[in-house]
Amino acid sequence: MKIIYIDADACPVKDEVYRVARRYEMRVRVVARTFMHVPAHALFELVEQAGFGAVDDWIAEQAGVGDIVVTADIPLAARCLEKQAHVLDPKGKAFTENDIGAALAMRELMAELRQDGTVKGGPGPMTARDRSRFLSRLDEIINAIRRAHP
Repeated sequence: MKIIYIDADACPVKDEVYRVARRYEMRVRVVARTFMHVPAHALFELVEQAGFGAVDDWIAEQAGVGDIVVTADIPLAARCLEKQAHVLDPKGKAFTENDIGAALAMRELMAELRQDGTVKGGPGPMTARDRSRFLSRLDEIINAIRRAHP
């Protein structure tokens, strides 16, 4: 059975993932630096990984073909795509092999622009439309995986 990995420390769509995972009976591994509440359910597991980068390293090591990784971390997304996992950010953008290079380059550019003060702030707040897009895309990815791996 394929697994959904959540890069959980700053993930605003954990509840949405739990709902969808229950419907499809998919396992979810919630990976965080410290303890956080995870609903009591046989399909859900909290994995604590202390230390800088430990969460990303653990997810990148574990994720594989047909798994789903929910993260806004672009370098982690790139690592998971290399292992043929599906990657979805909390606002519903699916990362692919075709666009991850551009996403990494844009991340670097924005970091430089923030550092020199040209750009201030980060991404906008999560909206209801973002949640809806996330749920729709997650459902599409799960159904594609189920068709490819019956």
